[in-house]
Amino acid sequence: MRTIILVVALSLPLPALAAGAMEVRANDHSCGEIAQIIRQNKKVFVRVGLGGRSFRYPPAQCSMGDKRSTASFRDGEGKSCVLDHACAFDPASPYNFP
Repeated sequence: MRTIILVVALSLPLPALAAGAMEVRANDHSCGEIAQIIRQNKKVFVRVGLGGRSFRYPPAQCSMGDKRSTASFRDGEGKSCVLDHACAFDPASPYNFP
């Protein structure tokens, strides 16, 4: 049963795991535009290269099993963006234990 769940979870695209999040390509926007998109849409998946990061606004509303952290990536102009409302996997959370 665990194997089936793992196979299904790994076969889903990353934005599907973000459940209802708007997908944005970092290369198409500046840092300020991405920050504004996150504030307006509340739940955004920012595609960075092959992977991506999930952001929620306000940052205190991360899902159970996630923690608030900062994330850095490059925008379309090549500038480094540091956003403080990223939701990252929290290995110490009791929600992440089987």
